[in-house]
Amino acid sequence: MVNNSNFNFVNHAPVTLELPFSEHIDELRQRIFLVFGVVLVLTCLAFIEVKSLVQILEFPVSNVKFFQIAPGEYFISTIKISFYTGLLFSSPFAIGQLILFLLPGLTKKETRIILPLLLGSLLLFGLGLAFSYYTLVPAALNFFLNYSEEVLEPFWSFDQYFEFILVLFYSTGLAFQIPIIQILLGLLNIVSPKQMLGAWRYIILMSTILGAILTPSTDPLTQLLLSLAILLLYFSGLGILFLLKN
Repeated sequence: MVNNSNFNFVNHAPVTLELPFSEHIDELRQRIFLVFGVVLVLTCLAFIEVKSLVQILEFPVSNVKFFQIAPGEYFISTIKISFYTGLLFSSPFAIGQLILFLLPGLTKKETRIILPLLLGSLLLFGLGLAFSYYTLVPAALNFFLNYSEEVLEPFWSFDQYFEFILVLFYSTGLAFQIPIIQILLGLLNIVSPKQMLGAWRYIILMSTILGAILTPSTDPLTQLLLSLAILLLYFSGLGILFLLKN
C-alpha cells in the first residue's frame, strides 16, 4: 500500500504543477492580444487625425518647405507616424497590463518597489519626449538652418525629417531611464550609492560619449544639451537612491 500511494503521488504531482503554469501562459497571451488590440485601435485613430500630427511634428522648425522624393513617400510616413503614435499612447495601458500580470506573484515588499519603478519609468520616458520636442529638436534644426542659410534653401524630405525626430525622441526617452536603472542596481545591492558617487569622473566622460551616440545630428549644441541632461538624471537618481537607502 505504501508503494502504491507513493506511485500515485508521483504520477499525479506533475499534473497539479502543470495546470497553473498553462493558465499563467493563457493569461499572458490574453493580455498581449489585448495590448495589440489597443495599439491597433489607437493607430487607426491616429491615422484619421494624421494631418494634425504632421503639423505638430513640423512645429519645432520654421521657414522650411518639405517635399517627398518618390510617390507614396508621404503616405508611408503617415502610416509610420500613426503606428508610433498608437504605440506611444498605448504604453500606459501596456504598463497597466504588465502590473496586473505580475501583481499576484509579488510579495508586498516587491510590490512597493516594482510598481513605483514602472510608473516612474513611464513618467521619465514622457519627460524625455517633452525635453526632446521642446529643447533638443529645435536646437538641432535651428543649428542646421543657421549654418546653411546663406548658401542653401531649406527644402527637406519629410520622411527623413520624421526619422530624424523619431530617433531623437526614442534615444532621449531611453536616456531618461538612467535613474530607474540606478535605483534597481542600488536596491539589488549590485552597486552601492557610494560607488556610484565615486565614479563621477567616468560618468562625465560617459555622458559625453552617450550624448554624441544618441543624437542623430552632429551639431555640438544638441550633444551638449543631452549630455547635461544625462548628468542631471544620473545625480538625481543617485540622490533618490541615497534617500531610499537611509
